Amino acid sequence: MKHHGTIGKLGVFLGALLFVAGGTAQAQTMAAASGTATFTVTAVGKREGAPPISKDDVRFSTGKERKQIADWKKDDNLFLAILIDDSIVNAAGGQWNDLKEFIMAQPATTHIAVGFIRDNSTQIAQDFTTDHELAAKALRIPIGTGAIGSSPYLGTMDMLKRWPQTGPRRSILLISSGIDFFRGPGFGPFSPDLDSVIQRAERQNTNIWTIYYPSAGHHGRSFYYVRTAQDNLGKLSDDTGAEMFYLGPGAPVSLKPYFDEIAEHLNNQYLLTFAAAGGPKGKYQGVKVKTELPDVEFLTPAAVFLPPGA
Repeated sequence: MKHHGTIGKLGVFLGALLFVAGGTAQAQTMAAASGTATFTVTAVGKREGAPPISKDDVRFSTGKERKQIADWKKDDNLFLAILIDDSIVNAAGGQWNDLKEFIMAQPATTHIAVGFIRDNSTQIAQDFTTDHELAAKALRIPIGTGAIGSSPYLGTMDMLKRWPQTGPRRSILLISSGIDFFRGPGFGPFSPDLDSVIQRAERQNTNIWTIYYPSAGHHGRSFYYVRTAQDNLGKLSDDTGAEMFYLGPGAPVSLKPYFDEIAEHLNNQYLLTFAAAGGPKGKYQGVKVKTELPDVEFLTPAAVFLPPGA
């Protein structure tokens, strides 16, 4: 295994639309009013599971400046969106029993949504719910070649834009080939939409865990396409404080080891809060979190959004 380091009746629909549209903005306003920024830190044990970590065990800096930690705590509530790229091979559906087990094993305080990326958007199969059996039932076999023409990055951005007002700890599990069929191969090493997705995820404190699975199209057999796609998925995960999982260009025999590792990471997360002001418009700031505890390392986003302030 290799790895690096998101319609019913008219009244209901309109209510949900207003709820989603206002959620992120309200959360950001609250952050700006408090004059603080909060982001998720994932503790990883290099040999075994990470031990409990206190604020005194942590050193935090922005740029080259050592900063004081205002708060360091666990948060049992997690909002997890499982996004499946509809352009991956149909055979991926044979792995869904392991994905269902992953869903059912999540703590009762984990709110899970399931969506399928198609036509540059996320088609929600199940909204966030703590009924994990309901979330597991929303899984279906990917469409495959019938969904080619879409971008997993624009689809993920769509989910981020529609994310409702939730607690601060958020994650996306994206299962995709990473191939951008919408933009095509002429954009260079990275999708032109990748940085926008990363910045949006950093702003909303959303870790994006990615699992590579081959595309159903003939491009899925191209070394160039696959290598570029995996680089895109790796950067998406690294820069949002998560990890990307893959096993060469082909499909892994089992996704269970990936699901198990992601579950372990989600169970070892902390919220770090610090005093921050990003000027009149807000800004992104690189962060570093370290510890002197042996055999422990941290996964953090490449940057954190500092809310507007004096």
